[in-house]
Amino acid sequence: MNWRPMMNIKNTIKYGAVLITMFVLAGCASVGPDYIKPDTKAPAVWNTGTSQGGTQPNASQDNLASWWTNLNDPVLVNLIDAAIGNNKDLKKAQSRIREARAARGVAESRLYPSANGSGSYNLARTEKNSETGTTRELFAAGLDAGWEIDIFGGVRRANETAQATYEASQEDYRMVHVSLAAEVALNYVDVRTLQDRLAIVEDDLKLLTETYELTVYRQKAGLVTQLDVDRAKTNMEATRASIPTLKTRLAAAKNRISALMGGYPGFADPKVAAPQGLPAVPVEIALGVPAETLRRRPDVRNAERQLAAQTARIGVATADLYPKLTLNGAIGIDASSFAGLFTGNNRIFDIGPRFTWNIFNAGAVRSNIEIQNARQEQAYLAYENTIILALEEAENAITAYINEQKRMQSLNEALTSATDSTNLALSQYKSGLIDFQAVLDAQRTLLSVKDNLSTSKGAVVADLVRLYKALGGGWTPDAAPVLQTENTNKTKG
Repeated sequence: MNWRPMMNIKNTIKYGAVLITMFVLAGCASVGPDYIKPDTKAPAVWNTGTSQGGTQPNASQDNLASWWTNLNDPVLVNLIDAAIGNNKDLKKAQSRIREARAARGVAESRLYPSANGSGSYNLARTEKNSETGTTRELFAAGLDAGWEIDIFGGVRRANETAQATYEASQEDYRMVHVSLAAEVALNYVDVRTLQDRLAIVEDDLKLLTETYELTVYRQKAGLVTQLDVDRAKTNMEATRASIPTLKTRLAAAKNRISALMGGYPGFADPKVAAPQGLPAVPVEIALGVPAETLRRRPDVRNAERQLAAQTARIGVATADLYPKLTLNGAIGIDASSFAGLFTGNNRIFDIGPRFTWNIFNAGAVRSNIEIQNARQEQAYLAYENTIILALEEAENAITAYINEQKRMQSLNEALTSATDSTNLALSQYKSGLIDFQAVLDAQRTLLSVKDNLSTSKGAVVADLVRLYKALGGGWTPDAAPVLQTENTNKTKG
């Protein structure tokens, strides 16, 4: 009777039972804590009153994704679109996503068996007492395979870590996206505000020059003293002196936009060279409620994913307390000739489990678990602090936007009064009813009010941009980050 088939059946049954047992063990619960997303207790309403200033707490949030289109400024829209396509920090964030995705692939590969092929050739010759020795050749080829049976879930926890880290990198990209749009808009508002202030100063300089020429004429006619001439000249030159500072700030704002667009200084100049008004402010702003803002803000979402990743790392560290079981197998062929590699008599077969357990390590594993627990506590505190800072930023942005609108309204009324006062003072001075000091005071006040009003108009738009950013606007929740697979050294306009 041929007992070999019966032996093969018994071995197959034996190895099958071992494999089934391993699969059952591998399906056991993973060690370490299971992650549960923290229940965030957000305020029901904003602490800042929103009944004034054109805010609307319960409005739709659909326009938050591309809030800059609400400002009805095609130039701004083009600038932000160009920046999103070319900004270096955004491309770096995209690269970090690809890195995290690849790291996730590395972690996932540990769940599956690995195999390595090998081949070798050895030539050996022995010589003894000057007699002719022997020559031996050895050909070998083989396939080695291994599979760590994830009994206690250390590998699965590592996969959870990699997945949460990958998701955190996506939120990091969205943070850069949100900040980039706001930064371009803020610098664009600076450009338009400074252009307006420059126009105001240049117009006032013409008026002050006319006043100076009037005092010179009246001094020559003996109607006023040299003191009036000197005062008028001082006022004129002091106004002229503010122009270089404004131009310096204007150039810096333009250069900053160029850098945000991924270009060299001057890259954005053609797009913003022609002065034009500030972007239009919508009549009503969609605020939503604090809970919606926290769900939308990428920094809060990033902190939550970091907490999830760190929680999984506790399981990875805890798994080191337990034994590891690996299923190893090898198939090989050894032959004294190359042709012998293809005969069945030279095959070598080896399969079996390998058991390892780090029994003593002077408490290193437990210390590492304590480290990971402490880091989880830090991640949780960082998550809570991110929520607090997010709500603080949003509340401050709402307050600033509402109050700046009130300030702008008062400055508008002040401008009317200052204009009338200046015209009246100059008329009375020409008639000899008042001295020149009253004219100087009126002109200085008018210039100050004009400049403050221009600055306030820009501040209203800038505060609106900061409000959109604080609410988490600037990205579409359902859209995945766009990953660029090609590197480019060229800047596109």
